Amino acid sequence: MAIATPTTVQTQGTTTIDDGVVAKVAGIAAREVRGVHALGGGAARLIGTVRDAIGSTDHAQGVKVEVGEKQVAADITLVAEYPVELQRVANQVRSAVAEALTTLVGLEVAEINVTVADVHIESEEDDDEESRVV
Repeated sequence: MAIATPTTVQTQGTTTIDDGVVAKVAGIAAREVRGVHALGGGAARLIGTVRDAIGSTDHAQGVKVEVGEKQVAADITLVAEYPVELQRVANQVRSAVAEALTTLVGLEVAEINVTVADVHIESEEDDDEESRVV
């Protein structure tokens, strides 16, 4: 018995995208911006390091979203690389996150707030690694 498959299917229903998915999309887009070292504040990054070590990276770390039926607002907390222009990085993060949320999630962006919580200096990490390797 053969089953005919129509070439076009129109169905009625709803699509629900979990807030966590929206935050994850925003986090991935923000991390892709040149000059962003990490997302999240100090405590979140410490927990993130532990999660990375066990292979459970949280792509939504440092991202808070408020999702409505048609709009989304996002708060992004990040650590910038030194010596990038902080305003430029913040503007590029806003742009990248807005594009991802509009294109991938299909929501209108109400606002994207960016907080630069720290600046990463490459030599600080090198010193930390040397003190751990004894």
